[in-house]
Amino acid sequence: MNAIRTKVAEISGKDSEEVRVVASPYRICPLGAHIDHQGGIVSAMTINKGILLGFVPSEDSQVLIQSAQFKGEVRFSVNEEQLPKSAAKLNDSSSQEECSWGSYARGALYALQKKGNSIKQGITGFICGADGLDSSGLSSSAAVGIAYLLAFESANKLKVSPTDNIEYDRLIENEYLGLRNGILDQSAIVLSSYGCLTCMNCKTKEHKLILGPQSNGNRKNEMSKQFKILLAFSGLKQALISGSGYNSRVAECREAAKVLLQASGKEGLEPLLSNVEPEAYEEHKCKLHPTLAKRAEHYFSENRRVLKVRSIGRFVGLSSIIISDLHESLFCS
Repeated sequence: MNAIRTKVAEISGKDSEEVRVVASPYRICPLGAHIDHQGGIVSAMTINKGILLGFVPSEDSQVLIQSAQFKGEVRFSVNEEQLPKSAAKLNDSSSQEECSWGSYARGALYALQKKGNSIKQGITGFICGADGLDSSGLSSSAAVGIAYLLAFESANKLKVSPTDNIEYDRLIENEYLGLRNGILDQSAIVLSSYGCLTCMNCKTKEHKLILGPQSNGNRKNEMSKQFKILLAFSGLKQALISGSGYNSRVAECREAAKVLLQASGKEGLEPLLSNVEPEAYEEHKCKLHPTLAKRAEHYFSENRRVLKVRSIGRFVGLSSIIISDLHESLFCS
């Protein structure tokens, strides 16, 4: 952290003691992966690795950011109106952002502007991900988005609730970048607590912290003895962008929901799998195309597994629940 303070002081010309640092952790999702966009019930916990964003208010409207992982620098003014990337391309086909990794900083400004916040103060900053874990599937994108939101809010003396920041990060992902993902990642980042599993109903936005096994004495030492987390990196990196297969899979989930809702006489509801009753799914799943059937089975089986942990009230035996009842939809492209 001292190295980040020194780097920001070097970039900004400020004293290192003036540098503020945002820590935005990565998250894992033991159960309920990829069902948040359908309003499913999910689980997550943050880890002690993540994004560090050192910054100072720029004392004017200018934003200047450098990165430890990526080349170049990002420069723009908070006075500029930020448009969703698709709209920006239509309005100015010659516009090329100097660094594509700056999209999340611009997206944070877009979200804050859209919700009517007064942003007059820019930031000068340096952002750094945990070595070896950036772009690793641990929700580094949401961690970056939350970090920029918190930095802009701090520089402009805004008081924003965790719930609002969850919504702001959704605006970055869904509207500014054009992704159709849900709210699992940013919810885990802002709502999680040490030693707990966060369970969230992405339809109602209600969440609950599930405690770990009972411990005696030093909670931190006990937790480290009771379970460990293994992170396995496949060696493949793929950014979630609007043109990736991710949006197609979300669309397939919605199509499956549409078929099931029509079959059960509830076609007036929004085509989300969370709007399909489990009984209706069991009765009508035979009507689904094989690909849609995989999407629906993944949703309902993951939902059941999260509910099982939530009903226990503590995440004892979590590994056996994770390993049991695995199915092909977890791995289909």
